[in-house]
Amino acid sequence: MISLRLYTRLTVLVLAASCVIPAFRAAPPNILLVCVDDLKPLTGSYGDPIARTPNIDRLAARGVQFDRGYCNQAVCGPSRYNLMLGTRSTTSGLYQFGRDFRAVYPNAVTLPQYFKQHGYRAESVGKIFHVGHGNYDDAASWSVPSFKDRVVEYLLPESTSGGKLTREEAYFGNIKTSVPHFELPRGAAWEKVDVPDNAYADGRVATESIRRLQEAKRSRQPFFLAVGFARPHLPFTVPRKYWDLYDPAKLPLASNPNPPAGAPPYALKKIGELNQYEPVPDRTPVAEDLQRTLIHGYYAGVSYVDAQIGRVLDELDALGLADRTVVLLWGDNGYSLGTHGDWTKHTNYEDSNRIPYIFAGPGIARGARTAALIETVDIYPTLCALAELPAPAGPQPIEGLSQMPVLRDPKAAVKDHVYHAFPRRRPDRNQEWLGRAIRTERHRYVEWLPFGATGEKPDLELYDYVADPLESKNLAAEQPEIVARLRTVLAKYPRPAPPVKLPRAR
Repeated sequence: MISLRLYTRLTVLVLAASCVIPAFRAAPPNILLVCVDDLKPLTGSYGDPIARTPNIDRLAARGVQFDRGYCNQAVCGPSRYNLMLGTRSTTSGLYQFGRDFRAVYPNAVTLPQYFKQHGYRAESVGKIFHVGHGNYDDAASWSVPSFKDRVVEYLLPESTSGGKLTREEAYFGNIKTSVPHFELPRGAAWEKVDVPDNAYADGRVATESIRRLQEAKRSRQPFFLAVGFARPHLPFTVPRKYWDLYDPAKLPLASNPNPPAGAPPYALKKIGELNQYEPVPDRTPVAEDLQRTLIHGYYAGVSYVDAQIGRVLDELDALGLADRTVVLLWGDNGYSLGTHGDWTKHTNYEDSNRIPYIFAGPGIARGARTAALIETVDIYPTLCALAELPAPAGPQPIEGLSQMPVLRDPKAAVKDHVYHAFPRRRPDRNQEWLGRAIRTERHRYVEWLPFGATGEKPDLELYDYVADPLESKNLAAEQPEIVARLRTVLAKYPRPAPPVKLPRAR
């Protein structure tokens, strides 16, 4: 029989050991979610030889970079709903601006709201939800009021026809005007002004984020801090010193400015959104000198936001919070700089949909790149897993998969494809068609059908990124076996929801 003395000693040891796990769980990791508007994988860490992005590069050196990351819809408002709800647009029907997600899912528990329910202080600085175009913030997601700043911002009167309200300022500011917004003057597509970083909104967002981190350091409560930067979204209004980092003559023009041979004409987009700014023409082509200036502005915007990210990361280090904070850098959609003759996003092509994902922090491998596929809806369950929270269950559909196996072992994979979609108006039919896409390691398959179609023959696209990385030719008619295989994969997804037809958001 065990002696009383030995029994007592073993009991003490067991109780002491049992306290180890609760102690760890009592101090869960913080979450720093960095969202960058319109950021494609154009950084040094992603192999761009020109981009000056030392701070994003050092974040990648501290964590895991996904080289095959994609959004679920290539436009900022719906993409941010995909992030915050963990639900695809084709399930929610939220493909457009001006629709409140709580009209579809009144009791939805958003990503930060879920963390808030589990004892976190959830805060938002800058652009997290898309605010503008009839969309607003969601107060239920946050523990304290959000810090908002401007997406469209000018310092020079000549950028706004002498200080007038521009159409994009009105759209992004939800400003009511006596005339339709499209009748307002267009603002400049760029500014080059010799000013400090805080003269524009992203500098102020970084400053406020630093203040919030300092407050968090003084608190014993774990934090979920979402920081949203506006650049490199248009307009390219960036301090001059970031323009001066680049020689415009050395910036690359699009490698393939022509539409894919055999692609449905309506699948492309051309110049919409870009032509809301001066001096962009209403229609393509865009003159080469203007192309170079626009590409220059995009690179300058990326370097400007990289510097602001660096300020936030520096403060995280200085406060001693880095070792217990999970950091995720995410771009809401990709960006086309003239590929296929397209500009900005709003298509199903690679430039519009491929985005950066960099995870760093406790429980994550260091200095690794992975070829694993990831999509935006995976972020919700992945961050929950990193924080050791119960797997989220909605009540809205949670459609992603946790990428924890990849974050521990970058050679692993949790899925063999990702899924995205985009609706486009088909002028010859006067109908809205939806292109749903499957992206595997090698191929992209796109199936176009009108909403609610039964028995309609689809338009198909197929691209092979090994044989044709520039998407120069639609191969659907030439490779029926691959089409049939990927069509079977797509058919496993639910029938897409039609666009939500509800009163516009308040």
